[in-house]
Amino acid sequence: MNHFKTFILIAAMTALFMVIGFMIGGPAGMGLAFVFAAGMNLFTYWNADSIVLRTYHAREVETDDPNPQVRQYVADVEALALNADLPRPRICIIDNDQPNAFATGRDPAHAAVCATTGLLTMLTREEIRGVMAHELAHVKNRDTLTMTITATFAGAIGALANFGMFFGGQDRDRPGGMIGTIALAILAPLAAALVQMAISRSREYEADRVGAEIAGDPQALARALQKIEGMGKAGVVNHDAERNPATAHMFIINPLSGQGADNLFSTHPATANRVEALMSLAASMPRRTSRGSAVPLTDDGAQRGPWN
Repeated sequence: MNHFKTFILIAAMTALFMVIGFMIGGPAGMGLAFVFAAGMNLFTYWNADSIVLRTYHAREVETDDPNPQVRQYVADVEALALNADLPRPRICIIDNDQPNAFATGRDPAHAAVCATTGLLTMLTREEIRGVMAHELAHVKNRDTLTMTITATFAGAIGALANFGMFFGGQDRDRPGGMIGTIALAILAPLAAALVQMAISRSREYEADRVGAEIAGDPQALARALQKIEGMGKAGVVNHDAERNPATAHMFIINPLSGQGADNLFSTHPATANRVEALMSLAASMPRRTSRGSAVPLTDDGAQRGPWN
């Protein structure tokens, strides 16, 4: 089913791309846009993980890392992947103070998960495990390819619409004329953003549910979501995300400043609604620990790592 949804998404984004090409250059522009979209689809499919990892300057880490905090993070992701019956993904870190995380890759065999240094520093070990289980749920549900393709298309659509505005606005013979060009510059990125939002919102709820089952503790993920959103509201900025807003929907919580409100234009569902769903799930499922994890709980119920 996810493959079918991905196909529909690619078809819709390609059609939107072709419409923009037609508005800019008529039939010839539409043809060029189709060729460009086809090439972009192929390139994104084979390079989805490396595109996003390079954008955020992510570095891969292993169990022999000199930092004990990082070694524990890697070991926990490996144990969670085992719980989820997934191949071991590439495990990466982004040097950024904003607590956040995302997953990418065209399929489970070529997946990568990323956490920011802020996430490892500000959350308890149990909460980090909840976040990374959420990201592995995206891998298990095969959301990562869809989300990366959406990000690539959204960025390209915005760039193409701006190109038409600044370089083709004076051509009165173009379809739609000057008014069409202005409408294109405004509506095309908006249409792409709406697709992003619809995809992200539906998939986040499902990834929360599956991630909570993988980690065995919905409450830990709920606490993590609240902490991450709180740090975003406190003004901890992810500058790479601000420069690449088309990728915002890939993160567990919207990384863009000023985007915490629950409204039509939010890429994520309201955190309060996600927390409520997780707490309901917690009431209906027994708590368990991850295979390969024998870390005792502290008095407050949180697994503590060496950095807490």
